[in-house]
Amino acid sequence: MRIDLHAHTTASDGTYEPAVLVAMAEAAGLNVVAITDHDGTAGWSEALRALRYGQDAGVWSHIRNVVPGVEISCKIHGVGLHMLGYLFDPENAELDAALDEIRTSRTHRAEAMVAKARGLGAEITWERVLEIANGGVVGRPHVAAALVEAGIVPSVAEAFTPDWLGEGGRARVEKLDMDPFRAIELVRAAGGVTVMAHPLAWRRGPIVTDEDIAAFAAAGMTGIEMNHPDHGPKERDRVRTLAKELGLVPTGSSDWHGTRKSTPLGAETTDPEAFEQLVAGATGIQMF
Repeated sequence: MRIDLHAHTTASDGTYEPAVLVAMAEAAGLNVVAITDHDGTAGWSEALRALRYGQDAGVWSHIRNVVPGVEISCKIHGVGLHMLGYLFDPENAELDAALDEIRTSRTHRAEAMVAKARGLGAEITWERVLEIANGGVVGRPHVAAALVEAGIVPSVAEAFTPDWLGEGGRARVEKLDMDPFRAIELVRAAGGVTVMAHPLAWRRGPIVTDEDIAAFAAAGMTGIEMNHPDHGPKERDRVRTLAKELGLVPTGSSDWHGTRKSTPLGAETTDPEAFEQLVAGATGIQMF
């Protein structure tokens, strides 16, 4: 079994539609792929339709299941982090309202960043950023893409620096983030399980402490992402140790964004036994 539990589509900041994610999972030889767009579940239904269409048509040789999930934007002690939620009931009113609040904040934030960038001389427009987002949850990557398109920066990576949208950046605007303990509580109440995404990705910016991770585990977090493109051997060893000490399920994922990032789908995977543990802990909805 080849299992990738972290992928984004055009429902947030990925570059391929949910149906294409399913087809690319098949092409990558994956048996299971999770759709984990930022702060929303809008891509779930299309992914399910694509999976079932291919199954009915007999065109899938590898892909068997799509795991419905989300990547929730969180913050604690001023440090940003992401909490992956899987197999929860998307109709849970409290969780749905909390995610909607974050999505609204992301939209306002992106619009404010466009205004700041324009004030710095960047000839980009809010209308163009919305076109790039194409109906998905608007975020910094879409503003970054507009900066690249306008010739302001040579690449999306260059947009995520202090000059523009990076930590302390001239055009950066903070957004609403969920308290991670609330994220864990809400996903559990909706019958799902939570996994902390890329916990030691220190190249992205400040990271939480081991004590924070222990507190998340005590609050009911189920797993922790170990195999990830932003984790080297030392980080993976440290996460493996933490997982063992805290009784967390270690997972692996590509954090795929299509062409927006260079890591291919299926580059990092989750052990089947670990995956079974996650599924066993969920009571919200079944896999597609």
